[in-house]
Amino acid sequence: MAEVAEQITEAGGEAVVVPLDVTDADQVIEAHRKIVETWGRIDGLVLSAGLNNPKRSWANQDLGDFSAIIETNLTAVVRVIDVSLPQLRAAGDGVVVVISSYSGWQFSPGAGVAYSASKTALSPVVISLNKQEAANGIRATHLCPGDVATEFLNMRPVVPDQDAQARMLTADDIGRAVGFVLDSPPYVRVDELVISPVSQR
Repeated sequence: MAEVAEQITEAGGEAVVVPLDVTDADQVIEAHRKIVETWGRIDGLVLSAGLNNPKRSWANQDLGDFSAIIETNLTAVVRVIDVSLPQLRAAGDGVVVVISSYSGWQFSPGAGVAYSASKTALSPVVISLNKQEAANGIRATHLCPGDVATEFLNMRPVVPDQDAQARMLTADDIGRAVGFVLDSPPYVRVDELVISPVSQR
């Protein structure tokens, strides 16, 4: 986070870093308060927290891990949106980008029971937000990336080697997709955006 904040300031922007656990409701409320106190408003959200576990099948999954994945990937997204809605409504053209997964768009057998369930559930979250909050100018996007070469791969039962990772999407690819959504004019809503590397079959 500090590195991203440094890049923003070096480019002439301003950044504030507010570390938090998105599964902790009190921390989310406090982070929201600090951001509004610092900037005076919230124009948009990019929600990218995610969790998975190497134990992904009915044969070996742990229900404690299952709950943690649902809490991080689904409940926390709803929590952050809910706390931010007054500010997004006040903005008049608030944008929400929910970074989901290819598994939230198309079933992926290796993604795991909890991960697949949590990411699939994000689609109706985004749809309901668009249907119910369009009158307030809010636009939400369900962004579904395929394989991305980040530390998240360490949560797989078998971590892809460097050659495989070299053919995957990068964090910068996801950043460009998010930028496209955020930079779209207020009359444009990107309901769902799926991007995947050619190597993902």
